[in-house]
Amino acid sequence: MMRRRRMTLMVRVLCACGVLAPISMHAARATLAPRAASYDALVTFFRAWRVFQKAPIAKGAPDYSVRAMTAQQRSLASWQRRLAAIDTSGWTVPQRVDWHIVQAEMRGMEFDHRVRKPWATNPAFYVTVFGDQSDQPAREGPFADGAIEVWAETFPLSADRAALMRTQLEAIPVLLSQARTNLVGTGADLWKYAPGAIRDQGTQLAALSAKVPANLTADVERAKTATDEFATWVEQQAKTKRGPSGVGIANYNWYLKHVMLVPYTWEQEVAIMERELSRSHALLALEEVKHTGLPPQVPLASEEEHTRLYTQGVTDYMAFLSSHNIMTIRPDMEPALRAQTGHFIAGPREFFYEVDYRDPEIMRTHGFHWFDLAYAANTPHSSPIRRGPLLYNTFVTRTEGNATGWEEMMLQAGMFDSKPRSRELIYILLAERAARAMGDLQMHANQMTLEEASAYAAKYTPRNWLRMDGRLVRGEQHLYLQQPGYGTSYVIGKIQVEDILAARKQQLGDGFSMKEFMDTFTAAGLIPASLLGWEMTGVAPRR
Repeated sequence: MMRRRRMTLMVRVLCACGVLAPISMHAARATLAPRAASYDALVTFFRAWRVFQKAPIAKGAPDYSVRAMTAQQRSLASWQRRLAAIDTSGWTVPQRVDWHIVQAEMRGMEFDHRVRKPWATNPAFYVTVFGDQSDQPAREGPFADGAIEVWAETFPLSADRAALMRTQLEAIPVLLSQARTNLVGTGADLWKYAPGAIRDQGTQLAALSAKVPANLTADVERAKTATDEFATWVEQQAKTKRGPSGVGIANYNWYLKHVMLVPYTWEQEVAIMERELSRSHALLALEEVKHTGLPPQVPLASEEEHTRLYTQGVTDYMAFLSSHNIMTIRPDMEPALRAQTGHFIAGPREFFYEVDYRDPEIMRTHGFHWFDLAYAANTPHSSPIRRGPLLYNTFVTRTEGNATGWEEMMLQAGMFDSKPRSRELIYILLAERAARAMGDLQMHANQMTLEEASAYAAKYTPRNWLRMDGRLVRGEQHLYLQQPGYGTSYVIGKIQVEDILAARKQQLGDGFSMKEFMDTFTAAGLIPASLLGWEMTGVAPRR
């Protein structure tokens, strides 16, 4: 009886927090219903929607002109009506989750046309050449179609890949010429901080020139010239921009609810970030008191030390997961982590290197991202809707939230018991995430500039490790200004994942298994945390 009361109390608490809403017995039985034939209509619709979502092609490049975007916006309403007409009665919970995924993507497009308009307001939207792999299912932030992911290419290029790259390179000057007409926004910070990202594309193209066959070097050079000239043009235009760059609180709330599927408002997220920031600083202070007299952690200082400690960090981490039966260890997990260990950097160090170089095992926990990507690549989801990356970064409460939460979960599971000073690093990481999230919230409320948000994050990150003379602090805030809700997703998603874990523990009691929980969690795919909670608990999210 007492366990039943505790379970009932937990569900009520989660409902009160907006994480979960009660589900009827009829709905619970529906989760066991056979697959409805009409679900196939959703899959067919989804495939057509993904074609429609792409910008049309004009002169060999995606067309983001006023005419093309106006036509797309007009057509969107009919697509939304068609989705709404699909009757989900009798569907299983996973099938209904898929319907909500498609709806969130459509609302992402609606928001872009109604509010964000990245093709008209954000010069960095037109960056399409990337040298490094993202640790996310899709690259963070809004970008034009037609990206060249250089890191994914195998050189020398095959004939087919060379032909495709030529088409992509030829599109760059066309797209950047079009951008000069399309870009009419007045947001000062979106213009001021875009040239750095654009010039990074020029750097990537310069490096690419040495890798491509001789018959592509002229195409690379034309793309680089267009990129450099565009960066200069943006710098000149930025001097005339005086407007706000944030979307505003009302629009931010709409985006959280309808696109990110987050059960909190802007005001609630501010309160959460203030609480998490205070909590992380307080717990760090107590850890430091507990460790008085212990020697400080000294960062590694050589390539040899880097190789040895990173190698050992992966080994120790994988051994901990296995020995504590935390999740099923798949053959692709360890290689995925080892592929990302990188090389020693003498300095100056950006924030995450300050942590990583003191204990390389810690950031391997955040490297759950690489487990996610390996699983998605090697174990495709049965649902076509979840098989590829979701649009508009709606996956981040699951991907960034879980990776952030996993750091503290592994601390609580005992992973750093033998390395007490490493416990301090976990709370430093949390403080940095909460501090930069405040920048996301305040920039979009137009209550802070990007520079002020960066200074705030630097000030409230312990030990002065987030340096204002580095690139990271402004680079992160620039991303969050372009993608509402991204900067907060690390902490908000962490909380949502913790809520799912708590609910399942309360539901199952002594029958709870962390391994079974994590295996189910992983198999559900990279979807918004609120929808993941619905699948795993049977309790529908508040809408």
